[in-house]
Order: sequence, then C-alpha cells, then structure tokens
Amino acid sequence: MKKKVLISAKSHPILSERLGAAGYEVLNEPGITVGELLQKIGDISGLIVTTRLKIDKKVIDAGSRLEWIGRLGSGLELIDVKYANTKGIKCESSPEGNRNAVAEHALGMLLAMMNKILSSATEIRNGVWIRDANRGEELAGKTVGIIGYGNTGSSFAKLLAPFNVTVLAYDRFKFGYAKDYIREASPEQIYKYADVVSLHLPLTDECYHFANERFFNALEKRPYFINTSRGKILDTPALIQALSKDQIKGAALDVLENEKLETYGPDELEQFKKLSEDPRVILTPHIAGYSIESFEKMATILLHKLGIG
Repeated sequence: MKKKVLISAKSHPILSERLGAAGYEVLNEPGITVGELLQKIGDISGLIVTTRLKIDKKVIDAGSRLEWIGRLGSGLELIDVKYANTKGIKCESSPEGNRNAVAEHALGMLLAMMNKILSSATEIRNGVWIRDANRGEELAGKTVGIIGYGNTGSSFAKLLAPFNVTVLAYDRFKFGYAKDYIREASPEQIYKYADVVSLHLPLTDECYHFANERFFNALEKRPYFINTSRGKILDTPALIQALSKDQIKGAALDVLENEKLETYGPDELEQFKKLSEDPRVILTPHIAGYSIESFEKMATILLHKLGIG
C-alpha cells in the first residue's frame, strides 16, 4: 500500500509530480478545513501546509501515521514543532524559496513610497496633474534599518547594494555578518539613525506587536516603514497613530493583522478605511513571497529538505 501525502494548499505541479514519482499517493486538497483534515489525517504519512491551517497537538495526535510536515515558505509558527518532534515527526520549511521574492517586493514598495508612484498615479487617473507635491526622495545615501536578518532580511540588504546606502541590521540570534555597507546594530541605533525601517521577523510570542506605540515613539528620523513578515508583528492602531502624528513618512504593508477582510467588525473596518484611504500607505495582499518563480522554488527546496526527489 502506498503512503499518502496530503497537500492542503495551492502548490506548484512539480510538488505532486515528484511526490508521485517517489511512490506516494498524493491527495491535493487546497481548500481542506481543519475539521476535514482531522477526519483524514489518520492514514496520512506526509502533510504539506502553508499559513492557512493550524497544526496543533490535536491534529498531530490524530495523525498516527505522520512522518513529516512540510511548510511551503517561511515561518513555522502555525505548527507545534516541539510536540511534533516528540512524536518523531520531521518538520521542514522552505524560506530559501521565496526570500528573493520578498526582498524584491519590499524594495519595490519602498521605491514606490519614496517617489509617490502609487498616490500620483491615482491622482492622474482622476484627472489631477500635480508635480511639486509629488516630489520624491532618492534612496541613495539613506540609512536603512533591517530588523530580523534571516533569509528575507539578508536578501533585502543584498538588493540594496547598488543604492549607496548604509544598512543597520539587527538580529537577536545572528552575529558576525557585518560587511561593507552592512553594519550590525542594536534596535536603539536603528530607531535613532534609520531613514527606512523594514521588519523581517518570525511571528513568536516575543515578536507579537513588536511594532507598537513604544516602537513608533522611538523613531527619531520619521522613517518609511515596511512590513513584509507577519501581520501580527504590527499593532495596527499604533501604526495609524504614528501616521496621524507624522512619526513616519509612509507605510508599506504586505500583511495585515487580520487578512480575512470579510470577517471585519466595526473597529477593524474603521482601521482598514484609514489605512486604505491614506495616500502615504501602500497595501498588497500578502503576495511578497508569492512570485511565479518562488512558487516552484519553495516546492523543490522543500522536497530536497525532506529527502524526496
């Protein structure tokens, strides 16, 4: 009898093809719910997930035949990795697959903010031609603060090389990476000197609402703010207050605290209205790491880490 793999999210066809070639029976169910997963996971050997489903103790216990869990992309916060490991279940992710896509997206949003590309394009579509108020800033010569120097943070720094910037990078767990224009720094140094602050953090208890009121109050140079990591890294009301107090020049968000817009209550609707109507804010629908190229790379890297294909 073939071992079964359940793919619970959209994935590149190469994933199913290589799993099948390796002898697995592949179940492609990108819309599966947690309830449905609990009913089926009992005879599943491998599980592929993204950010849609929480793989907690209950799910792991139900997966009596589970050998491994593969995460397409970065971040294992929705998987109880420690508990899975006690059951002998291997957990792997593939942040290397989409790190360049995230970095390019962050750079694109930064340049769009600094040059007022989105807001001025909207004005022109509405028949308004304004030059002076849309005068942009050059990135060259600026100081860019990167908080979190893992796969995406370091990739973002690498893309900044031609812009003649100084990068101040902070990572709680990494040291010895300073080179040329990249300097290791404390959060306090970033808050003091950065013209741009970009977050590249995992969602952990320590990082929840990292960008809060205290964070924005500490920023001394009115920087541009970017978040391409996780929505809950940011305290949304604190960001709105920072914009209203002119503590930041603009914000580029690829992620939101709650990305299910249809579930918004009155407070969330009001917050979303303020962000979406502010010309200094750029919002994209969690697509930074979702490029055509990364879609395939995440699959191939994950398969390699799992020792398949």
